Amino acid sequence: MAIGRPIRDTEADPFYDMLFNMLIAFVFCFVIAILAFNPQARKAGDVPAKAEFMVTVSWPDNNPNDVDTWVLEPGGKTLWFRQRDAGMLHLDRDDRGAKNNSVLVNGKLISSAIRQEIVTLRGIVPGEYVVNAHYYDSGDQQPVEVTVAVVKVNPQAEIVYTGTQQIPRKGDERTLVRFTLDEAGQVLDLSTTPKTIVQRAGL
Repeated sequence: MAIGRPIRDTEADPFYDMLFNMLIAFVFCFVIAILAFNPQARKAGDVPAKAEFMVTVSWPDNNPNDVDTWVLEPGGKTLWFRQRDAGMLHLDRDDRGAKNNSVLVNGKLISSAIRQEIVTLRGIVPGEYVVNAHYYDSGDQQPVEVTVAVVKVNPQAEIVYTGTQQIPRKGDERTLVRFTLDEAGQVLDLSTTPKTIVQRAGL
């Protein structure tokens, strides 16, 4: 019998392939974990997951109208769709009603019925916050019912305020809520006393 190269154990190949794939997966997960823990790896403008308060402004599903959220913070800075970061505030998205709630995927139009903008407060700055809604554009020339919810996130979710107001026509502005925080993040005062923000910005 001739002596040659040993016959390859083909039955063991899938096992080694599986080990190799597991090693690759482990290395990949390790790299992702390192990037997640490295603050310098975050892209500029990323919003930390942690928040102290969330302010949600919403209007009826499938509504064609464009309602904008405006927030005046204690330092005098104003958050709106052209200034999505103001002090410790961040606006997650400018919801333009029927105009930007659809995407085309593989030739199929996928739409979202939700009409909502969310503002996060990422740190406690004591003072008064004024939350207004501005009826920016109209698709049906009808009044819009706008609802606001203020939720204290830390140390656990707690609803601070909810309320609804009707905005009659395009161009109108309404103060949805005003709330005042102390240095510990406790709500000292709530009101809906009107205060103009949009006209103050010259729009």
